[in-house]
Formats: sequence, C-alpha cells, structure tokens
Amino acid sequence: VVDLANYLNSLGAKIDGAGSHIITIEGVKELNTPKPYRVIPDRIEAGTLLVAAGITGGEVTITNCIPSHLESIIHKLQETGMTFDIGDNWVTARSADQILSTDVKTLPFPGFPTDMQAQFMALMCLGNGTSVITEQIFENRFMHVSELRRLGADISIDGRTAVVKGVKELLGAKVMATDLRASASLVLAGLAAKGITEVSRVYHLDRGYDRLEKKLSALGAKIERTKE
Repeated sequence: VVDLANYLNSLGAKIDGAGSHIITIEGVKELNTPKPYRVIPDRIEAGTLLVAAGITGGEVTITNCIPSHLESIIHKLQETGMTFDIGDNWVTARSADQILSTDVKTLPFPGFPTDMQAQFMALMCLGNGTSVITEQIFENRFMHVSELRRLGADISIDGRTAVVKGVKELLGAKVMATDLRASASLVLAGLAAKGITEVSRVYHLDRGYDRLEKKLSALGAKIERTKE
C-alpha cells in the first residue's frame, strides 16, 4: 500500500497516511504521464523461499530484497534454529540441524505477516515440540490445515488458533490448494515429505508467485508442473 501510494504521488496524486491506520486522499483533476518506477521486492515470496531452506535442511541466498522488510520473518525463523547472514540487499539463510517449534501471532506490518502464516505452519509441522499459531488478521485462514493433515501433520484448531505438534516426517499424498498461501504451504510441505506429493489447483499459486516451481528446481528441489 505504501509503495502504491508513493507511485501515485509521483504522478501527482495527493495521498497522505499510507502505512498508518488512516489514509487521506484528495482528488486531483488528472495524473501526470506515467514514468518508470521500481516496485519494491515481494517480502512474502522472499519469506517463502527462506522457509523452503528451513524445511528442507538447505541453504539459500536471496538477492535484490529489502532485509528490513523481512525482519519479523527472520526473527521467527531464528527461533526455529535457522541462522542468517544479512547484507544491504541480500539475505543468506541456513537451516538448523533440528527444527525448533515456536509460537507466532500474525500482525500488521512490521509484525509477522498473515501471508506467511500458512508457510510457517508447514515448517512447524516438522518442529521438535508444539507450536501455537494465532491468526489475528483474517478469519477462515486455516484452509490449508486439512490438506497438511493428509500429509501426516498433527494440527488442531480452536477458533483463531492452531496447535501444531511436530511429527518426525511427512508422507507424500494428493492434496488440493484452496487459496494462494495455502498452495505455497502445501508445496513447501511436499518438498520435505517422504515420497511424491501432488498439489492440484496450483493456479492459486500463480496469483502471488512467478514460476515458483522453477525457482525451487534451480535450488535443487525435485518439482515439476503438469497439466491437471
């Protein structure tokens, strides 16, 4: 929202308060001719790739990112045992020998993003211990839970809270994506599962990721897209 407001203001719009609880917009007769503008990197895609390293026992370096936008995600992943090197526009993430369970609550930026809740839950499915995940932004944001259970996850839901008891391993199965972030969590879980995981309705994935399967494949994942 802040980046969009900055872009529109560069065209002559009058928008104040972006990033706060109140945004004020004063109408103008017309906007100026569009000019080149560099959109900020997607912190959710970056966060998803960081989790991919953690859940597979791997390592990844993400370039052309804004590390300050990833602080809440990195902080929680550090609690799981992951370690990081951070530069001006890059982050290197290393997995832990053992995934440690930790609790998380979704919050508005700069807190932990609701759009990373499903991916983090996939990681916690293999944690050593019990994780309590509280969704404080949106309702009905646990659609991925039933599908993660198909892979062997031990998850119970009570209202806005999910309790995830870590298991030793996940087992591949046929699962169905119900929304954008749910599809990402199922792909991540599938990377770590024993055997083959088939995720259907991956058109949801394309709403928020650019060829995610190709990026994961370039990192060494055994993943391919087939026609449904």
